[in-house]
Amino acid sequence: MEFTYSCSLCSKTFQIDPQLTLCPACSKSQVKDQPLNGVLDVVLHGTASKAFDILDLLPVEAKYFPPAPVGNTPLWEPSKLRAKTGFQRLFIKDDGANPTSSFKDRASYLVSAFAKKFAIQGIALASTGNAGSSMAGIGAAAGQSITLFLPEAAPTAKLVQALQYGARVYRVRGSYDLAYEISLQFSQQKGGMTRNTAYNPMTIEGKKTVSLELFKQLGQAPDVVFVAVGDGCILSGVYKGFSDLLQLGLITSMPKIIGVQADNSNALCRALATGRFDAAPACTVADSICVDVPRNGFHALAQIKRYNGSLMTVSDQEIILAQAKLSASSGLFTEPAGAAAFAGFLKAAPELDEQTSIVILATGNGLKDSEAAKRGIQVPATLISSIDDIL
Repeated sequence: MEFTYSCSLCSKTFQIDPQLTLCPACSKSQVKDQPLNGVLDVVLHGTASKAFDILDLLPVEAKYFPPAPVGNTPLWEPSKLRAKTGFQRLFIKDDGANPTSSFKDRASYLVSAFAKKFAIQGIALASTGNAGSSMAGIGAAAGQSITLFLPEAAPTAKLVQALQYGARVYRVRGSYDLAYEISLQFSQQKGGMTRNTAYNPMTIEGKKTVSLELFKQLGQAPDVVFVAVGDGCILSGVYKGFSDLLQLGLITSMPKIIGVQADNSNALCRALATGRFDAAPACTVADSICVDVPRNGFHALAQIKRYNGSLMTVSDQEIILAQAKLSASSGLFTEPAGAAAFAGFLKAAPELDEQTSIVILATGNGLKDSEAAKRGIQVPATLISSIDDIL
């Protein structure tokens, strides 16, 4: 298998090079407070059988990947939840089972291998929390130096996790978007590799592995996939995996991808309706999808239109209630962003055919933000000292 880059805007092709992050021509027209222009797609050239090895469909040789068990996450078949909802072909992809308890390990895994292949030791990025702790953990396994820029609102658990892995962490007085800009300036001045979402083509390419795994686990592509959306990078990764399978002739149609955003962090939904992106401040309990300007916005929106996908929003209250319902009805405790995808399913369920095969992407473990989860439960207010206090 061989690989090249292709610009998602002008379709110009390039050889893969670690110094090339965006299309040189299209990125010149970048406008402040707008999504990235010239996001690069990895294009594969070759053939594969249904028994393909996932690593063979990635643009870095297997020998460069760190010794961390990324991917091959469980596909839950929640019988109680199926009975309650009537959807007997409902599945939950549990990416909280990755090494750092996050879907973001898929991107970090490939970025780490890419850096190692080109003898790059330092990797920097901005993150709301998950991508940062993910890159810190995978980088620790690879022996790489990781520098993180986290907004002040990043959950404590994710900050502690990144520091435990030995990353150098800078807390930014402001939003994720400011952290993103500072991290790019850092990389430009200090060198190394930038792992920032969409800016590094390997982030989307690494995330495509979830679609490849779903194909292998189900023996076919699902009919519908619900995925929480912030920057739009995971959404594009899901599309990329299935489009590779289409190109290889292993599936015949693209699944219906439904992106779910929080009401107060819904830039992609607004852009789909109005045709333009505006930088309205975002605020949601689902920190992983809290983004003012979706960096992969143009790219993700183009894929939604091309493949007849759709976008929807859910409230923070719906997210919190969905998180508790998913935990109590299946035993899977996911973070608010993963619960947003489930909330989207619950909201859309009346319009869906109960016979369809549906996958909900649960993107991280709920313990990554236990403070948010407390909003959906009642913590006992009193202490007992004997069994008599209960009886």
